[in-house]
Order: sequence, then C-alpha cells, then structure tokens
Amino acid sequence: MTAASSRSGPWYAAFDGGPGTPLHARESAAAFLTAIADQAPPADATRFDKALLVVSELVTNAVRHAPGPVVLTLDAEDGGIGITVRDTSPVLPEPRSPDLLGGTGGFGWSAIIEPLAIDFDVRSHPGGKEIHALLPW
Repeated sequence: MTAASSRSGPWYAAFDGGPGTPLHARESAAAFLTAIADQAPPADATRFDKALLVVSELVTNAVRHAPGPVVLTLDAEDGGIGITVRDTSPVLPEPRSPDLLGGTGGFGWSAIIEPLAIDFDVRSHPGGKEIHALLPW
C-alpha cells in the first residue's frame, strides 16, 4: 500500500488489489474517519460504521471485478464524507438481483450504496472507472 495524506485536501491510499486490500482499505479509512471525527463528530455514531461499510463494499467489488491497483480517496465534503474508489476495469457496474444461493453477490448497490449515500456516481476514465459516494456525516 502507498498512502498520502493532506490536512487541506483529500486523503488517498493506493493498494495492489490483492486479497488483503479490503481489510487494509477499511483500516486506513477508519484512521481517516477517526481524525475527521476528532475535528467534526458525526451527527450520530452509526455514520462512522456506515462509511466503513461503503468503503468495504466498493473496495471489495473493485478487487473482485478489476485486476490490478485500487485507489481509495476520502474527503470531508459538502457536510458529508466523500468516498471514491478507482479501479482498472472499464466495465461499469450494473445492478443485479441478489443471489442468496450461488454466492455471486448482487447486494451492494441496492442494499448498501443506494440507501446509505446522499449521492453517488460512476465515471469512466482512461484505464478504468471511478465510483464516488457521498455519505452524510
């Protein structure tokens, strides 16, 4: 993992996309959110955990569906927490029916991202895509 942090701007961390990436991303996000909470506590205690859940979901999807590096960016913005995950796959995510028996997922967008985010979008870029979610803080 390579990480850089700035008090005046977004915080980011780059990961290799290996099996430990979601755990390391969650740990890194927890450190960022703890620092933000010391300066501006969330409106309720569940918002910290909800932000970590969205980080876990987005990074896990990136590792599962895209080869290579994953970049996580976090920022305090617009009264919320911005979470951006950049990966190397040009394929944009599509909602799928949840699969309870086959283990292929399908829960992330409808059960996690949409209900928790104030706003989210997906953008293509040369070499992959970027998913951004804004969560209330």
